[in-house]
Amino acid sequence: MEDYKNKDETYQIIGILFEVNKNLGKGFSEIVYKDAIEYEFNELQIPFEREKEFSVNYKNTTLKHKFYADFVVYNEIILEIKTVDCFNNSHYNQCLNYLKVSNNELALLVNFNSISLDYKRIVRTKK
Repeated sequence: MEDYKNKDETYQIIGILFEVNKNLGKGFSEIVYKDAIEYEFNELQIPFEREKEFSVNYKNTTLKHKFYADFVVYNEIILEIKTVDCFNNSHYNQCLNYLKVSNNELALLVNFNSISLDYKRIVRTKK
């Protein structure tokens, strides 16, 4: 396996996602998967924040509407949960926006509605 940022943490998170998928399968709403993931994070004492709020700065002001990432894990990895037929550009753009406002570099976009778990690593290079 190639060496990349947060490799060990990413491997652990993906293992949890497969565990949740194995136990629940497909067909539940996002909130059920999020609750199961939160349970696993707590059991394994993995640091996370759920529904992490991010402000959006525009020029010299902070906009009134916020972004809410499903999870921020290890204070570095955005974890976005979906139950959709397939990923589309809006899902990728959502993760890129979370990365931009959080100043993080890595997001995991996860879909529990596929026959098998579907996930994508989305990387944003810092400028």
